[in-house]
Amino acid sequence: MTFQPDVIVVGAGLAGLVATHELAKAGKRVLVVEQENRRNLGGQAFWSLGGLFFVDSPEQRRAGIRDSLELARQDWFGSAAFDRPHDEDLWGRRWAEAYVAWAAGGKRRYLRELGHRVVPLVGWAERGGGSATGHGNSVPRFHITWGTGPGVVEAFARPVLRAERSGLVRFAFRHRVDGLLTERGAVVGIRGAVLVPDDSERGRPSSREEVGPFEERAAAVVVTSGGIGHNHALMRANWPTERIGPAPRHLISGVPAHVDGRMLAITEEAGGRVVNRDRMWAYTEGVHNWDPVWPDHAIRILPGPSSLWFDADGRRLTGASGVPGADSIGAMKQILATGHDYSWFILTQSIIEKEFALSGSEQNPDLTGRDLRFALKSRLAKGAPAPVERFKQYGEDFVVARTLPELVAAMNTIARGPKLDAADIERQILARDRELANGFTKDVQVMAIHNARRSLTDRIARVAKPHRILDPAHGPLIGVRLNILSRKTLGGLQTDLDSRVLGADGTPVPGLYAAGEVAGFGGGGVHGYNALEGTFLGGCIFSGRAAGLALGRVPRAPRTASDISVIEPPADGLPL
Repeated sequence: MTFQPDVIVVGAGLAGLVATHELAKAGKRVLVVEQENRRNLGGQAFWSLGGLFFVDSPEQRRAGIRDSLELARQDWFGSAAFDRPHDEDLWGRRWAEAYVAWAAGGKRRYLRELGHRVVPLVGWAERGGGSATGHGNSVPRFHITWGTGPGVVEAFARPVLRAERSGLVRFAFRHRVDGLLTERGAVVGIRGAVLVPDDSERGRPSSREEVGPFEERAAAVVVTSGGIGHNHALMRANWPTERIGPAPRHLISGVPAHVDGRMLAITEEAGGRVVNRDRMWAYTEGVHNWDPVWPDHAIRILPGPSSLWFDADGRRLTGASGVPGADSIGAMKQILATGHDYSWFILTQSIIEKEFALSGSEQNPDLTGRDLRFALKSRLAKGAPAPVERFKQYGEDFVVARTLPELVAAMNTIARGPKLDAADIERQILARDRELANGFTKDVQVMAIHNARRSLTDRIARVAKPHRILDPAHGPLIGVRLNILSRKTLGGLQTDLDSRVLGADGTPVPGLYAAGEVAGFGGGGVHGYNALEGTFLGGCIFSGRAAGLALGRVPRAPRTASDISVIEPPADGLPL
């Protein structure tokens, strides 16, 4: 007998799990189709640091941070800079209004009811471009999940796997969707290829050998297939050259190879509208993973504000966007304006010990493993965290030296462009170091350091005490080559607030829904041109929840004898 689903969900990442959870709660039968194996349940969210954007949270209030819905809305819309209000940004703006209100309201309660918890210290990401009404977070809002990305995935995987055991949910792993079935303008199912079984570890490339075709039908299809982050050709084709600068020739991947963006074109062919193709979120602080899982595996440095940032020509980046961790797009413009696709950090051992964090669940074993004793020992002990030290020792982008001439010489051995002039680098560092003689300064970066240390979290665990870069007591000196790292797609399928995919005429395509990154995290671009960080996982949750709730309200078709089936038994426990 066959399993006859009420809804088909394409993609077993976070948005797909959230939608499936809400559908199962409503008693719907759900078929989840995923081209990878069961080990990849949770998708890209598993590899994340698990940061979430909350507004006026108890964690913020305990740290003396005064946040509000009004301030968060000002920051979000100042960052998004929506400029296509009657067309491509029409629904993105509406999603933004709804999402920020949820982040200040029911989001925390919704997650806590599923067992989700956060660490007590609140981080300050994307600190801004220097304007109260422009880009950036005015206050710390980055809440790291206790358990990082796997902890976020677990909150939804547990109830979904329970629903699988009860017979409401069925997974079709190693099934690749190649098309949507349509009848009289409505989406009525999917077709594709069954891929050969492949037991590869999570994130590693898998076989694309086909075993045969498949076809499944349902009253509705929810596309939750993710973005385009490992499809470098598609990224370069959509790269906003006029706005940001030339597309990088050397691009490393912050997402696995299966994040290919195929479902965007497939859904567009079925009548869905893709908007804001030119909006994407690539990072400037990428380093090659010395122990890679997927091809071109990149890790992002989550920097504090103290490292000195130089472009490929050896000129220090200027303004607020020259402060590490302040303004990703502003920094990208300065870097690409040189005609090169990399930049440099110069810092001290004191800075790397306090200010370098690595994005990713596997790079933060203490938080991922929920080991409080290990976390306290690794975060408060002298020296950099072990994962950071390993990158310093083995990473191809890191060089270490006792003196500045030795450091610059080593940096020049890994430069992909012009050679740096040691005397010119020294001149710029000395100029900055002189600004530390007083508690006041005209140097924007030093101002940012002083401002950051007013935050309790930053002072305790994130920002080094100000010191001269060339002070031997804080050595050795460290140089880091920073590469452009692909990560998130900010545009995508345009959806209404029920996650229904809209067509070219602005009306919903019957039977077609989308959530998560493939929908620009809601509306085809809830972030506009910039992201405030901690907002990607939340966007997957919010839009996946909207799709599940909307379809959960649709009356269910009568059950027939043909609906009875033997469900594939789940693996023991969570595949995390």
